[in-house]
Amino acid sequence: MQTSLEKLRKFFRLEHENGYANTAIIGGLAEMLNFWEGEARADGIQEEVIQAVVQRLRSYDGLSPQSRADALKGLWKRIGDAYPKAQQKPKAQSQVEGRQEAPRPPQNQNQAKPESEAKRESHPQHQQRHEQRPRPQAQPRSESVAGARTSATPAALDAKLTVLQGVGPKNAETFAKLGMVTLGDMLYYYPRRYDDYSQLKPIKELFYGEQVTVIGTIQSVHSRPIRGGKASIVEVVIGDGTGALRLSYFNQPWLANRFKSGDAISVSGKVDQYLGRLVMNSPDWESVEAENLHTNRIVPIYPLAERITQKWLRNVMKQVVEYFAPAVVDSIPESVRNAARVMPLGEALLQVHFPSSQEKLKAARERLAFDEIFYLQMGVLRQRRDWQSVEARRFSVSDVWLDSLKTSLPFTLTSAQERAIADLRTDLDSGKPMNRLLQGDVGSGKTVVAAIAAGIISSNNAQAAIMAPTSILAEQHYRNFTNLLKDILKPEEIRLLVGDTPESEKESIRSGLADGSIKIVIGTHAVIEGPVQFKDLQLAVIDEQHRFGVEQRAELRSKGTNPHLLVMTATPIPRSLALTLYGDLDLSIMDEMPAGRIPINTFVLRPQERERAFTLLRGQIKDGKQAFIIYPLIEESEKIEARAAVDDYETLSKEVFPDLKLGLLHGKMRPSEKDETMLKFRDKEYNILVSTTVVEVGVDVPNATVMLIEGADRFGLAQLHQLRGRVGRGADQSYCLLIPTREDATENERLQIMAESNDGFVLAEKDLQIRGPGEFLGTRQAGFANSLRMASITDVKLIEKARAQAQAVFEKDADLSQSEHKLLAESLGRFWGEGKGDVS
Repeated sequence: MQTSLEKLRKFFRLEHENGYANTAIIGGLAEMLNFWEGEARADGIQEEVIQAVVQRLRSYDGLSPQSRADALKGLWKRIGDAYPKAQQKPKAQSQVEGRQEAPRPPQNQNQAKPESEAKRESHPQHQQRHEQRPRPQAQPRSESVAGARTSATPAALDAKLTVLQGVGPKNAETFAKLGMVTLGDMLYYYPRRYDDYSQLKPIKELFYGEQVTVIGTIQSVHSRPIRGGKASIVEVVIGDGTGALRLSYFNQPWLANRFKSGDAISVSGKVDQYLGRLVMNSPDWESVEAENLHTNRIVPIYPLAERITQKWLRNVMKQVVEYFAPAVVDSIPESVRNAARVMPLGEALLQVHFPSSQEKLKAARERLAFDEIFYLQMGVLRQRRDWQSVEARRFSVSDVWLDSLKTSLPFTLTSAQERAIADLRTDLDSGKPMNRLLQGDVGSGKTVVAAIAAGIISSNNAQAAIMAPTSILAEQHYRNFTNLLKDILKPEEIRLLVGDTPESEKESIRSGLADGSIKIVIGTHAVIEGPVQFKDLQLAVIDEQHRFGVEQRAELRSKGTNPHLLVMTATPIPRSLALTLYGDLDLSIMDEMPAGRIPINTFVLRPQERERAFTLLRGQIKDGKQAFIIYPLIEESEKIEARAAVDDYETLSKEVFPDLKLGLLHGKMRPSEKDETMLKFRDKEYNILVSTTVVEVGVDVPNATVMLIEGADRFGLAQLHQLRGRVGRGADQSYCLLIPTREDATENERLQIMAESNDGFVLAEKDLQIRGPGEFLGTRQAGFANSLRMASITDVKLIEKARAQAQAVFEKDADLSQSEHKLLAESLGRFWGEGKGDVS
């Protein structure tokens, strides 16, 4: 049956259930004609049938309940005569096992509004006049909230947001940009923070370093230029009767017109200190509604989009959450909930939006975070089992062969490298596909381990493929592999395949891979393109694996039959994160540097000490060395107060280092231009490379000894450490100079930690505590990165609790085939995209 007729039937049935009260749609059945007519014509419904529906529904509101019943029955009979399939009874959804009836919101007895009034009321400012409950409306199921839907979830949660009073098509578009398409999505659109009006802190009790929300009245607003007119600062002073607090906003001159003396505002941010006074730099702020000041409760603050106000969104949320949260069915089995001692899901959803106390809010957040980690762990365990359930070719080499290869190397392996090689040998000879993560700091020697693994494969007459994120890195690996394996492979048996490889050479490589004469191919995504076929691919190596998407890894795997897989990362991953994200992978950690590597001296300089940094650069370049200067931005931004690469490149070239050769590298350049610039720098054609973070993963330049990072407070520790790892690759002492955006950022915690430690694992743990897991996730999975809305990967206790519960369920019923796990299986499938995720 056509979709438009199916929709009509569902509305008519709902109207029957509601006693013909004209409440199947908010505003009355006639409201559906706005979208139904177009759908019906698109479905090819006869015009006379469409007109009959239109005429009947337009007069429907004026009929008595009995006349309405007769009208709809007569109308449906006419439709049935034209379309016999419409008379067939649908399968009762309520018969689906475990299905709950959708809760029926209180009936709206209001009359349908004239079209002009309906339009006027769709604007947010009119929303507060209408506290009607959302009406269930049959729509296609939404998949946008992972793990949120089951067959027992009320169908009304799949209704589009336009069923809500005051939410028209334009507002629905804005909601969609925020990730909300259905009523169910709104339940999982969590507040970004809360203003606790029951426990406000007076300004006089603030102390340096705390993250806090305060409320005050604007006493003064001043705007003034800085940096010779190139930038501006808006300074606002607020007071609350106990004291005053200065707020500073950089390069946002329009704010001077937004702040009005006498207005009450709420500001949230970190309390800093400047010249002995407490200040807040660029805190979040919003006007305070008078009623909030007297609510004596915790008020949710949501992320907003254009045309949506906090007050209006909060009102809409309140309608949906209070009515539907209690009706959401809990997919986590009761036995698991009891063992984990977590709050019921419905209560958690209600409390996370409108908490009745800080304790309830904490419990709600723990429950929702538990779900995310639990689903994640269940998927990881399932994929590990699936990967281990298949057979793989065994590859072994003698100790004599391996010792001979090690002896040919131009250096002695570290004990960490020896351990990693032993792990790989065991995996390759296990009969199961290797699925290992090789994690090692910048310069720890991962390439050698990967080369030996590839050597073991090729010595058994099979093939290996190594995929790197950039052409430069691929070329670097190619040179290293060729050098390291020169005693066991001929040069023509190792080839480089990148986007810029000439077509004739590509054809030759494809031919060599197909007939098996090429044993190892190293390249970028070019190695997974369709025409590339292997005779016998048995090892896939992915370097800087967080830079590749799931599909690319799956493509490389598909080139062979259950090939062994080795993924490498130079981003040290903290134990808590490895537990959570990499439970499917065996882990080899290389936490030891090769002998002779000199620690990089790291210094934090104040912005006005920049000339000291330039003096060091000149001295190093005079000695024949090279330097990097890194910027957080490509071009200057009005919104962000930070130096930019392109703008400063001009100044540096013409005024600061007019006698030196400078290169410029940034993300807007074409790949070929980036490669050309980087290769010129490696070949010493440039003394200084001015760049954004595109050099974070790049070619080795052993001659570079200085890394100067501007706006260093805008980078995470892991990123700063990666950038620092671009120098110190030769035998000379190297330096990393960190210059923050502002004078008062010199004490930035991350920068001080950088100056104290060269250990990437120490830094990674600190970064996780400070910034959360975003730095480490990359594009690891298609299914879950955006689903970790509540979980904090720093909460090892919660992670271990969720992991233990997931393992208990998995050991009891790995396939989730038992009846008590039916709903869990549905939610798990949705969370992981029906099994499409690839956690390696």
